[in-house]
Amino acid sequence: MNIDFARRQMVNQQVRGWNVYDEDVLSTLHELPRESFVPAGYEALAFADTEIPIGHGQHMMTPTVEGRVLQALGLNGDEHVLEVGTGSGFLTACLARLAATVTSIDIYDDFLQTAAGNLAGAGIDNVELLKMDAMQELPDLSFDAIAVTGSMQFFEPRFVQALNPDGKLFIVVGDAPAMRAKLVERTGQNDWQSVSLFETTLTPLVNGALPPQFSF
Repeated sequence: MNIDFARRQMVNQQVRGWNVYDEDVLSTLHELPRESFVPAGYEALAFADTEIPIGHGQHMMTPTVEGRVLQALGLNGDEHVLEVGTGSGFLTACLARLAATVTSIDIYDDFLQTAAGNLAGAGIDNVELLKMDAMQELPDLSFDAIAVTGSMQFFEPRFVQALNPDGKLFIVVGDAPAMRAKLVERTGQNDWQSVSLFETTLTPLVNGALPPQFSF
């Protein structure tokens, strides 16, 4: 496989072709070695627009969804970002390239260990990895942006409450096959607004199926 050619095709044909035009996002996806973040034996699928299994019933996002996440958050380099669901660490690395710092949490120790090695191999050193069940707790900090990498059956308002004013949250809500990717912006202490971005299906966040608590 010609890795450079496959990476260019991924960025120019798949990601850009799905309405991702932010040049910083496209450059980040082009520069980072996605093939180093996939499990052994899946290197040939590293640049395909398909979810890649990483264990525990979880999957890497497709490159197109990764691009849309990064573009929606609109990072400019000085944000403190929370990622919910570290996985293999590829989206973590992208966020770290586009923001000042990233705190990434995951419920699985082996994901965190693998991601730590992958991030170090890519020269990423502005990420803190924490073992945490996001449905039970979140880091005791506030963030400028939050990316939730697994879907949730119902929206969880605690994620908005973890945002700074004007902070942005990317989240996918609903049941397959009718899940909606949403961008939620905190507009005040007790106010926020939501925009529906696109329909997709995403592997559920562990413990993400909860009774409804909030609707908007």
